[in-house]
Amino acid sequence: MGTVVISVDAELGWGFHDLEDLPDRIDNARQGWRDLLDILTQYDLPATWGIVGHLMLSECDGNHADHPLGPSWFRRERGVWADRPDVRFGNGLVEAVQQARPDHEIASHSFSHVDFGAPGTTDETVRAELRAAEDAAEALGVDLRSFIFPRNHVGHRRELADAGFDCYRGVVPRPAGRRRKLVSATAGSPTPKLVTPAVDEYGLVNIPASLHLFSFQGMTRALVQPVFGDPIVSHVERGLDAAAERDGIFHVWLHPSSIGSDRDRQRITEVCRRIHDRRDELDVLTMGEVADQVDRRRTSRQQTGETA
Repeated sequence: MGTVVISVDAELGWGFHDLEDLPDRIDNARQGWRDLLDILTQYDLPATWGIVGHLMLSECDGNHADHPLGPSWFRRERGVWADRPDVRFGNGLVEAVQQARPDHEIASHSFSHVDFGAPGTTDETVRAELRAAEDAAEALGVDLRSFIFPRNHVGHRRELADAGFDCYRGVVPRPAGRRRKLVSATAGSPTPKLVTPAVDEYGLVNIPASLHLFSFQGMTRALVQPVFGDPIVSHVERGLDAAAERDGIFHVWLHPSSIGSDRDRQRITEVCRRIHDRRDELDVLTMGEVADQVDRRRTSRQQTGETA
């Protein structure tokens, strides 16, 4: 049986706090989070929510003086965000994921969205991010097992393994250029990418992504969708077909802040409806559950080898 994995980069303002200019979609983030959770509930689909650890706090001084990057890393929190708890804290959103049905997995998206793959990011910084994220999660009764790298920049996997994580979302395929996207949407495209989890040299299970659900946006989407329909929904349909036929894994992901219009909500609703309609031939699993499957198969092979 094929498998679908849905993973979510839940960060509110923290995904942008180190940028000079803030995108408008930061103001969509809370409502987009609620809308996504409602749609997943409607279609009975579990997801892996990679949540920035700071969102699990109820308050802080905005300095975080014990963080290796120092108060300067959190300067926006003390400045223009001083009166914006809506972008700094979850304020009930994390608990909503915990209480939702079906059961979702809460994963880590770091503590403050440090880029683990950046050349200047040190082991010390990564360890501090992981400790702070785990402390915040523990206060809410959450055991973190899966990790989603900020900006999809994989790095410092040894520190991830040492901190007790089991798996991570691997590198996302590079998006196509606008012309190639346009051709794919109007003239058809190859079967979407299925992924195969693999155990890396640190014992972590790498579960790569197949498709970013908001990779097809802007002018290209505006031109194509009225004539050919939503190309992402079509791409998902082909991915589900391939996963069912080949018993493969189709891993889709998104940011809640991308859901900012009726058209965006309709896209996610259509994607989730199509996944739900294939439940007789597709499992919908969290990243942690996929990692468990990989570990069971690995243990079985080792036992068989020992017996032989």
